Amino acid sequence: MYHLFEKFGIELEYMIVDKSTLKVLPVTDKLIEKACGSVKNEIALDEISWSNELVLHVIELKTTEPVCSLHSIAELFHRNILHIQSLLDSFNGRLLPGPMHPFMDPSTEMHLWPHDYNPIYQAFNRIFGCKGHGWANLQSMHINLPFANDEEFCRLHAAIRLILPLIPALCAGSPVADGKITGYKDFRMEVYRTNSLKIPSITGDVIPEPVFSASEYQQHILQRIYRDLQPYDSEKTLQEEWVNARGAIARFERNSIEIRIIDIQETPFADIAIAAAVIGAVRMMAEERFCSLHEQKSWQTAPLKEIFLRTIKDGENAIIDDSDFLSAMGLNRVCSAGQLWGYLVEKLQEYDKQWITPFLPALDLIRIYGTLSSRILRVLGEKPGLEQIIKTYRAMSKSLLTGSIFRS
Repeated sequence: MYHLFEKFGIELEYMIVDKSTLKVLPVTDKLIEKACGSVKNEIALDEISWSNELVLHVIELKTTEPVCSLHSIAELFHRNILHIQSLLDSFNGRLLPGPMHPFMDPSTEMHLWPHDYNPIYQAFNRIFGCKGHGWANLQSMHINLPFANDEEFCRLHAAIRLILPLIPALCAGSPVADGKITGYKDFRMEVYRTNSLKIPSITGDVIPEPVFSASEYQQHILQRIYRDLQPYDSEKTLQEEWVNARGAIARFERNSIEIRIIDIQETPFADIAIAAAVIGAVRMMAEERFCSLHEQKSWQTAPLKEIFLRTIKDGENAIIDDSDFLSAMGLNRVCSAGQLWGYLVEKLQEYDKQWITPFLPALDLIRIYGTLSSRILRVLGEKPGLEQIIKTYRAMSKSLLTGSIFRS
C-alpha cells in the first residue's frame, strides 16, 4: 500500500504485424514461448514484464513492480522492445507502435488469446462481439496511481476526473482506420467509448461519476455494472472490478486508480514524457494548486464529457471555452487544449522542476509539431492511398526501434 504519488505503474501495449505487409500477425503466444520456453500469460524480465492481451496480435509491456521515478523507465521499455523485435525476426514480424492499426479488418483478422484467461475473453466476445475496432484494434498506455485510504482516494479521483478530458489533446495518435482518415484525432477513444453500448453502464460516459469513497464507488458504479451484466453473465465470469471500462477505474484490489485513455505513441520516450505531464497535472490538482478539493468534487460528468468529446475530435486544436473549467485550471481566457497543456507544463516547471525537466525535450517536440495524429496527418495529406499509409506507418515503426520522435 502506497500513499499518493509515492509509486507509479506503467503499461504499454503494442501490435505485432508482418514485416513485409504490415498486416496484423497473431503470434503473441509464439513470441512468449520463444522468449521463455512455454506459453504463459506473463513473464517477468527483471524490471519489465511481458503479458498477453485480448487478441493474439497485441503484447503488453509493464513495470514489474511500481516504481518511484519515471526517469529511467523509457530506456527500460526501449531495451525490451529491441529484445522483442529480435525474437520477432524469426516470424518475419515487427512491432508497430500507435494506438490503432491503420487498415486492419477486425471482422476477419481478430483472433482471441486461446490459452489461460480465454474463458474471460470468450465471455466478452459472446456478449459484445469483439470483431470490431473497439475491441480488436486498440493499443494504449495505462498509468496506475496509488492511494492508501478513502481520503486519498477522494483526492485522487477528484483530480483525475478534471484532467481526463484534456489527455487526448496531448496524446491523440489514431487518425486513421479502415485505410482512411477518420476525421478524429483520437479515433481509438471514439470507438472505445461505444464498444459496450449493449450494457452502457460498463463504460458510462468514460469520465467517471463524481463518487469519492470506496463504498460510494461500489454502490454507484461497480454494483450497477454487475447487476446489468447478470442476464448475460450468469456464471459471473466478468463480474470483477476490471470489467469497468471508464477512462479511469478504481482497482481496490491493489489500491490504485488506473488511467486508461492514453493513446500509445511511436516511442516509449514520448509515452513516458506524456505520463510525466499527466501525473504532474493530476498531482498539482490533487494538492489544490488551482482550485479547492470542494470545487473539484462539485464537477458533474456532463461538462467534463463535453470537453472530452472535443479533444478526441480535434486533439490539441480543440477550443476550451468553458469559463468554469478554465477557472478550475487557474486560467481566465479561452484557449486551445494544446495551449492549456503548454500552460500546465509551465506550471509544472515552477512546481517541481526536477520531476518534469528530463521530459521537456519530448514535450517540446509534441508542442511544436503537434500530437502524433497531427504529425501522421501532415505526412499523409488529405486523401492518402494504401501505399502512402503503409509507408508512413513503416517509418513510424522505425521510430519505435530508434527511440526517436516521429516528425513530418
